[in-house]
This record gives sequence, structure tokens and C-alpha cells, in this order.
Amino acid sequence: QVQLVESGGGLVQAGGSLRLSCAASGRTFGNYDMGWFRQAPGKEREFVAGIGWSGSITRHADSVKGRFTISRDNRKNTVYLQMNSLKPEDTAVYYCAAARTVRDRTATNEYDYWGQGTQVTVSS
Repeated sequence: QVQLVESGGGLVQAGGSLRLSCAASGRTFGNYDMGWFRQAPGKEREFVAGIGWSGSITRHADSVKGRFTISRDNRKNTVYLQMNSLKPEDTAVYYCAAARTVRDRTATNEYDYWGQGTQVTVSS
């Protein structure tokens, strides 16, 4: 069992930055692939970024490539999402998720555990 708690969301102006954190419980955090997803009002949840268990493999959605960076610190049981050059269209609830094994890290149904989400609002 893994429990995930996101933090770091808030209100920011366009062009600004935020860093989201996701703290995981349990001693097996290092065995999980992790992902960040987001969901805007009236839209489906979409993949933002994913990272392998060791941190050596990362993937970012085209819409955030070059602006967002996912990373993890297995000693701290935490995964991060650094978000720079934020745009109003980045406004959404951001969720972190954990998967024991993943074939397609962009797919929501690959993940076993989810956090409750943190709101990110980007004003124009």
C-alpha cells in the first residue's frame, strides 16, 4: 500500500514557476514508477510527466516539454514536478500516481495509487 500526498500548488501569473511535491508513504517507494497527471474542469485526466523507479528514465507530454521537469528523491520518498513558464492552459488539478510496473506510463489505468490532487491556477 502506498499513500501519496501532493503539495505546492497555488495561484501564479503566466510566465511564473511552481514546484509540486508528492510525498509517498511506505518503504518500497523506490520500487514504483511515478507519474504526474492533470485534470482541468470538463476535461479528461491527462498525462503530464512520468519517471522510472531509478529516475534514469523520464517522459514528458509534448505540451509541457521544455517547461516542466519531473524528478525524484528516493531517500526522501518524494517525486517533484518543476513547472516553469506557466501558461493559463496549465490550470488544472495536478495528481501524482504510483505504478508497480508500467508499460505505457502515459496511461492512467497503468497506475495503482493516486494522491488527492493539488490545484494549480495560472492567471493571464
